[in-house]
Amino acid sequence: MKYKRILLKLSGESLAGTSGQGFDTAMLALYAAEIKNAVTLGTQVAVVLGGGNIFRGLKGNNIGTDRVQGDYMGMLATVINSLALQSALQSVGVKSKVLSGLAVDPVAERVSGPKAISSLENGEVVILAGGTGNPFFTTDSAAALRGVEIHADVLLKGTRVDGVYTADPEKDPNATKFDTITFDEAYSKGLNIMDMTAFTLCSENNLPVIVFDVHKAGNLQKILNGEQCGTLIRV
Repeated sequence: MKYKRILLKLSGESLAGTSGQGFDTAMLALYAAEIKNAVTLGTQVAVVLGGGNIFRGLKGNNIGTDRVQGDYMGMLATVINSLALQSALQSVGVKSKVLSGLAVDPVAERVSGPKAISSLENGEVVILAGGTGNPFFTTDSAAALRGVEIHADVLLKGTRVDGVYTADPEKDPNATKFDTITFDEAYSKGLNIMDMTAFTLCSENNLPVIVFDVHKAGNLQKILNGEQCGTLIRV
């Protein structure tokens, strides 16, 4: 097994499936099955979910919502998604714990690195909700922060494409894929992988990132087995 402890970042939009909002039960089931397989391999799994299927803080500006208030609404959306994933994991017999950057008692305990690590070492999947607990930070930044806090071996960013390309492969048929790229190269090429706060956190703390297609069953297991899957971004 290549990685003992992973931070898995999943977008909220993916949870919505083709509907664009709310929950797609098939997608939740896929996530739960993939995570269960990882746990069965002996991997310690922490998860950070986005909230875009319910509310995105930046979009709140379009309806007159203050940015700070909108970001808190987005953080609460990630708590809802985290509870949904916890329920899906429970249905397949996987123990999990939700920890939150926001105070949302009694739904979830407040997050801390030692608390998360203790749960991981006890065999629980740890779902890290509530973003960073502060406005103006994305869930990518939260994933990077939590990954560093729990001493993850890698941050796995699950997307709908199978890696990082020279351009958007959904728009440019001539786009070519990188198997491996450094943080500096990705920055110099202006590749839109994560926001700069997240990117800098990963780079400065030597936390490699793998961007992969999470919608294809078995991809997570391939990565854990050390097979080439997606794009590796490293120092």
